[in-house]
Amino acid sequence: MKKFILPSLFILLLSLSSCAAVEGIFKVGYYAGIFVVVFVLIVIAFIYSKFKK
Repeated sequence: MKKFILPSLFILLLSLSSCAAVEGIFKVGYYAGIFVVVFVLIVIAFIYSKFKK
């Protein structure tokens, strides 16, 4: 499972261009953008804590 998560995350990050992500955040709205950023940070912290053990 660990071998699958990291490459999938890397491919997902490469598939989203930063301009498209920023444009989508501004279309959805300011507070929704903040929610998405916080959610992504929580997911990254969760994945990091799983790999650290």
